[in-house]
Amino acid sequence: MDMHTVVVGTSGTTADDVVAVARHGARVELSTAAVDALAASRLIVDALAAKPEPVYGVSTGFGALASRHISTELRAQLQRNIVRSHAAGMGPRVEREVVRALMFLRLKTVASGHTGVRPEVAQTMADVLNAGITPVVHEYGSLGCSGDLAPLSHCALTLMGEGEAEGPDGTVRPAGELLAAHGITPVELREKEGLALLNGTDGMLGMLVMALADLRILYTSADITAALSLEALLGTDKVLAPELHAIRPHPGQGVSADNMLRVLAGSGLTGHHQDDAPRVQDAYSVRCAPQVNGAGRDTLDYAAVVAGRELASAVDNPVVLPDGRVESNGNFHGAPVAYVLDFLAIVAADLGSICERRTDRLLDKHRSHGLPPFLADDAGVDSGLMIAQYTQAALVSEMKRLAVPASADSIPSSAMQEDHVSMGWSAARKLRTAVDNLTRIVAVELYAATRAVELRAAEGLVPAPASQAAVAALRAAGAEGPGPDRFLAPDLAAADTFVREGRLVAAVEPVTGPLA
Repeated sequence: MDMHTVVVGTSGTTADDVVAVARHGARVELSTAAVDALAASRLIVDALAAKPEPVYGVSTGFGALASRHISTELRAQLQRNIVRSHAAGMGPRVEREVVRALMFLRLKTVASGHTGVRPEVAQTMADVLNAGITPVVHEYGSLGCSGDLAPLSHCALTLMGEGEAEGPDGTVRPAGELLAAHGITPVELREKEGLALLNGTDGMLGMLVMALADLRILYTSADITAALSLEALLGTDKVLAPELHAIRPHPGQGVSADNMLRVLAGSGLTGHHQDDAPRVQDAYSVRCAPQVNGAGRDTLDYAAVVAGRELASAVDNPVVLPDGRVESNGNFHGAPVAYVLDFLAIVAADLGSICERRTDRLLDKHRSHGLPPFLADDAGVDSGLMIAQYTQAALVSEMKRLAVPASADSIPSSAMQEDHVSMGWSAARKLRTAVDNLTRIVAVELYAATRAVELRAAEGLVPAPASQAAVAALRAAGAEGPGPDRFLAPDLAAADTFVREGRLVAAVEPVTGPLA
């Protein structure tokens, strides 16, 4: 566990906080202001619970059963029952980091003082996170409306000491045993608390925040691989001139062009497009890389704006307002998050597609401007990287299927009370797969482009210093250079890890300076 501590207040949670807790095991503490806000909102809920008039979530049933007024002696059972009945997920377990993000973001909303949850419940949530206890949450069960109900219910079940959870050693055990082993007392839920623990967009938001962190690295990595491919294809870097991008001022486009220019600085390979087989222009996949990569960058920026708004939100139903009212609302609907999750899957698919086109061009002797077929050592005897491109193409094909929007679908639920849902959880789940695939696609282009650059260097052309740094770092990471055919999967796996861990960016930045 990282000793870094994230303090949760009534507001101010950042994307970096989410990543620190979800991925790096940062500890969580409640601020004094959050504890005070929790206590104040609980007084309001307790006062409403004592009144004879029914209040949704406090003294009524839920969803389509909201018309029933629940007597005082049944309300604790009501809160337990909603957690137990809603913990109805199925399928494979979702990743530990997703569950930690889910729990942390629910704690963030609870700490806002708008949910009516007691301070001791919030503290138990923090204690479970700090103990490294991870509830077992399943792939299927959320429609992204009324929040991520089933996933959050499985987390709430752990707080009650029920169901299953994974301990810090990775072993799945009954949640009650894990709580006891860490000195954590299970919570006894009171009015509104069961509902408040379930009713948020926390799972889809957590996955959005982590996808954005990954995609930022991948877009910079893709700028680097595009530059390496341009160099290996003896293309021109004149199309990257800042004055060309200034007259079409999409911010991301200018950033990507600048990144590519800095990687190519000092190259002895660029500008040979008029030598043996004159080209007026490079192919679109080379020439338009800043436009495609940049449009994706701008989409990331928009998605980050939505994530920031959601991080600043208190998503629950009903909510406790500062004037003491407890009001029903529809803020749990996941549409804003679902849409950008789908947008990101679309741009990731397109980025993967243009990477694959450059790889194919490097391998095709009719379009590679003098490189050996498939970058093979002895073409015919050796197949070179022929099947690496097949693998990349298969990944791109799946990316296109994953780009089909989940948020365009809606299946009514809860006896038509919840008659329009966002499918945001599904959008988030497929985006995680898309990000994994995009990493592999970029890695294959990197592997092909570095081999091609080395083959050019063997001919006496001098690659850019940044390119040389990328090649050297990738080879040191275990992805070998040109030569006779060998078992290729380990090399591709090494390139995948190299890109996934941000080491490609780290390798070139000492030469280029910080890349955006």
